[in-house]
Amino acid sequence: MLQTSTIKFLKDLKKNNNKPWFDKNRKAYEAAKADFAGFIQHIIDQHGKKDRSIKSLLAKDCMFRINRDIRFSKDKSPYKTNFGASINKGGKSAWNSAGYYFHLEPGSCFTGGGIYMPEPDTLKKVRQEIDYNVAGFKKIITGKKFKSVYGDLDKSAEFLLSRVPKGYDPGNPAAEYLRLKSYIAMVKISDADLISKNLVNKTVGAFEALQPLVFFINKSVE
Repeated sequence: MLQTSTIKFLKDLKKNNNKPWFDKNRKAYEAAKADFAGFIQHIIDQHGKKDRSIKSLLAKDCMFRINRDIRFSKDKSPYKTNFGASINKGGKSAWNSAGYYFHLEPGSCFTGGGIYMPEPDTLKKVRQEIDYNVAGFKKIITGKKFKSVYGDLDKSAEFLLSRVPKGYDPGNPAAEYLRLKSYIAMVKISDADLISKNLVNKTVGAFEALQPLVFFINKSVE
C-alpha cells in the first residue's frame, strides 16, 4: 500500500504546478518519492521470484523523473503530476524490450506493460514471431488469467495501423494484431486500491498475468 500523504502530494501538485510551490514542498515530494520507491522495490522483489530477469533491479533505475521536458511543448508546466516506473530487465531506459509498468496518478492510476512504440526493426521482429507462432500468441492473450485481468491488448487508434503491414495477407489469422504498433495491456487501479493492503497483491497478480506476453515479445527480439 501507499501512504495517503503520497496521494495528497500528487493531488496538491496538480493544483500548484509551479516551481515556488514545489520548492516550498520539497520535503513532501521527497517523502512521496521514497514511499513510491519502496512500493516499486517491493513489487520487484516479489515478482522477481517468478521473472528472474528483473530480480536484481533497483527501484531508482526504473522510476522516471518528475520534471517534464517542456522544450517542445506548449504546456510549460514544469512537473509531471504522476510517478511512473518501467520495470524490465534494462530498467526504464530499455525501450526495445518488453516489461512492466506502474503509473501512479490519483484518478488515473493503472498498471500492466508490454512493449511501447518500439523501433521499426524491433516491431518487425515481434510481428514476424506472431505470424510464425499465431497459435502460441493467441493462447497467451486468450488465456484465462490474461483475459480476466486485461481483457485484450490495447487497440486504441494511436497504436493501430489502418491495414496490415506490407508483406502480410489481410486474411492472416493474426491480422488484427499485426496492425498494432505497440503491444501493451493495462488495467486501471482505483484510488481506494492505492491505499489498500491488497495493492501489492493486485499489482503482482497483474504482472503475473502479463508475464507470458513479456516473455513472448522478448524472445522474438532477442
